[in-house]
Order: sequence, then structure tokens, then C-alpha cells
Amino acid sequence: MTASPVIKAVTNFKQVSKTLEEFDVEEQPSFLLEKRYPNIRVIQSGVKQMKSDEHKIYTEDGKEYIYEKLCLCAGAKPKLIVEGNPYVLGIRDTDSAQAFQKNLAQAERIVVVGNGGIALELVYEIQGCEVIWAIKDKAIGNTFFDAGAAEFLLPKLTTERRETPIECKRTKYTLEGSKEKGRPTEASDKLGSALGPDWHEGLHLKGTKEFSHKVHIEILCEVKTIHLQQEFIQLQRTSVTFPKGEKNAEADEVLWPVYVELTNGKIYGCNFIVSATGVVPNVEPFLDGNNFAVGEDGGLKVDKHMHTSLTDVYAAGDICTAAWEPSPVWHQMRLWTQARQMGWYAAKCMAADALGESIDMDFSFELFAHITKFFNYKVVVLGKYNAQGLGSDHELILRCTKGHEYVKVVMQNGRMMGAVLIGETDLEETFENLILNQMDLSAYGENLLNPDIDIEDYFD
Repeated sequence: MTASPVIKAVTNFKQVSKTLEEFDVEEQPSFLLEKRYPNIRVIQSGVKQMKSDEHKIYTEDGKEYIYEKLCLCAGAKPKLIVEGNPYVLGIRDTDSAQAFQKNLAQAERIVVVGNGGIALELVYEIQGCEVIWAIKDKAIGNTFFDAGAAEFLLPKLTTERRETPIECKRTKYTLEGSKEKGRPTEASDKLGSALGPDWHEGLHLKGTKEFSHKVHIEILCEVKTIHLQQEFIQLQRTSVTFPKGEKNAEADEVLWPVYVELTNGKIYGCNFIVSATGVVPNVEPFLDGNNFAVGEDGGLKVDKHMHTSLTDVYAAGDICTAAWEPSPVWHQMRLWTQARQMGWYAAKCMAADALGESIDMDFSFELFAHITKFFNYKVVVLGKYNAQGLGSDHELILRCTKGHEYVKVVMQNGRMMGAVLIGETDLEETFENLILNQMDLSAYGENLLNPDIDIEDYFD
């Protein structure tokens, strides 16, 4: 059951190592799935209500369906800095990415708010448009990196010359089939499924100006208020121009459609604002009248068999919150890779339950592992890569070759707990094994990352 006319299909799946996976994500018409699997029926309609005590789902087109087992995979929705403002865009699905592209084509300056994956890619890909990037942290990419990795990546933001992108072998979406199919306008607020990390491929992300790249980062700040042009004129305040070098920014003479006031006191005018401040689980349609246990992050709590607190109801992906005792080197993160693993595992759990069989926890939950690409670098994050939850009782070992690679490992009591690998390091499989088998590495100390020692051969 889906509100969207297309469904997401995982293609070109490749097991890179024991826990690392690469795959493409394509949007396909639902009849392809029905054709391939005759036991599947796809119903295109939004869900209006769920009555778990009756095992019934009511759809927006007025129909009702009885289920024996149900799995909720309704994803998450963008956490917008402000709802209902025409100048604030969230990017989550293909429609919002298209709307962004259309707006950007007429833009001279935009403000990007947020510091996760979408914000990182966006800021890097945009050309011909001034970008003010407001982040609440000290360094860019806080979700994935520490300050050291951010320093390593920063030069890529300021270079004028653009290298040709590495051939893209990962998550893509196509707009085939959803091209303006007489789509009702009110459907645009319906949520499509999340974009994969290569969502910007194939989009022409260029503003009106001739330069390639102009990004100014405002750190340690958030959006205080957003003023429309008329309100701003009445306030009789001044906004600042795009900062050039170290000198204080001058007052801006241009009148902009919208103004952003930051908590550091600065006001910037712009054509529009991109809110890339994360997501919240899309649980609303299901909560009414159902007694779900809900996690602190707003997701439906699931146990180690992806079962919610309600009989015969499972959940997987961004909508759920893992409420089991996790492995010491795994944590939940709302990413495509985990959504695929959870969906696959939830299906196995539902089938096993229906057959009265028991099932072991899937191996993919042993170690957090994610592979992606930022600023044209391959990026692999493993385990507690930012020392999540390890307290102060850990140490970091670093190796960095400017413009080439950045390697960081997180050690605790002589054992490797996590790693960040940027660039073509070829260390992911070795480090994955070292984190999984928790071997005592104290004897190697700093030599663990000595470039003269071929560590892969050593630990194979």
C-alpha cells in the first residue's frame, strides 16, 4: 500500500564486505513488481486510519483492508525549520528535489540550514549562486565527521575548478513515470520516499550567476526568525552582503524576497531557504486510537524481531526506533542502507512468525557500516565512528594526507571501536574485521596507521 504512483526498487546490489553494501535505488512503476511477483498486489492510496484491535486499515479512497500481519514502512518527513512558508523548501523526495531545481535556476543567493548528508551534498554541488550555510555545530558534516575530517574536506568547498565526478554506482532515482502525470496539485504535500545519497545526479543545480562556487559558512548558529520582504522593510533593520574575506560585511543594498535572521545577530537576504535539518518519523496516520510504544525520537519502538508493541504489527526503516539492546558497535541512523536491511529482516521475521519458527538477529545489526560519497571522495564510516556513547574513555589515531585521504580510528582499551575512511584507502575490510573480532591491538599503538606497514596483509 503506497501513496506514491511509483515504488522504490533496489538494483545493482553489491556486497562490498561482510557488512558494507552498495546498491542503486530506482523508482519504478508498481506494475513491474506485480508482474515479477504474482503474489504481490500494490494498492495506490494513502492510509487514513488504522484500527489495530480490528486488524483493519482504512485508505483515503474510502476502502478498508483486513490484515493478518502488517509492516509499517512510512519513512520520515523533513523536519522543516518553519511550516507553511513558501520560501522554505525541505528536500526529501523526487518532487521536492525538482521544486528545488526549478527555484535554484532563478536564484542569486540561497541560505542552507542544516549539517547532515543532504546539506553537505547540496552546498558542494550548487554552482552560480551564493550560498550562506548556517550550521549549529563548530564544523561541517557533524553527523558523519569530526572537526578533523571537516578540515580535510573544506578546501574542496572553496576551489573554483570542478573535477569530473567519480562514476556514480550508488543510489539513483529517475523521474521516469512520475513526469507530470496529471498529478493533482494537492498531492505535492504527500511524502514520497527518501532520496538516496546521489539524489543530485542528473539535476542541473545552477543559479543565475557566472561564477562556479561561492559558499560562506556561519557556524554555531541557528535560524532565529524569517522575515518576508514587507516585514523586513517595516523593521528598518539592515542585512549584510555576502562576506568577502575577513573584513566586516557591508550593508546589503539589494531587496530580497525573504530574510533570515540568525541567532548570532546577522541578517541575510536571499531568494529562498533550504531546510535540511533532518527528519522526523512519519507516524501520524497510525497513532490515533492505537496504543503504540513510541521512542524518544518519535519513532515506533520495535524489538529485535522488528515487532512493535501491537500484536501482528511490525515496522521498519525511518518510521521505527530500534528498542532492543544493540551490539556495542551498532547504532540506528536513518539512512537508506539501514532501511533496506530492516525491511528485508522484517519480512523474514513476519514469515518466521507466521510459520511458528524462531529466527536469529540479522548479521547486519552487528556493526554499523555505511558507504557514501561526499565532495567527490569515497567515505566509509564504521562502528562508533564518532565515539558515540564511549564517554571520554577512548583515544583517536589519525592519518591524513592533504587532498588524498583521511583515516581516523576510535580505540578503547586497545580495541578498535570505530573508523572514518575518506578517499581510496582500501582499509574498510581490514577495519571491519578488527572491529568485529575485538582483537587487542595495544601492542601496535600508533603504528596501526603507519603508511609503511601494510596493515591489510598483516591482519588478513
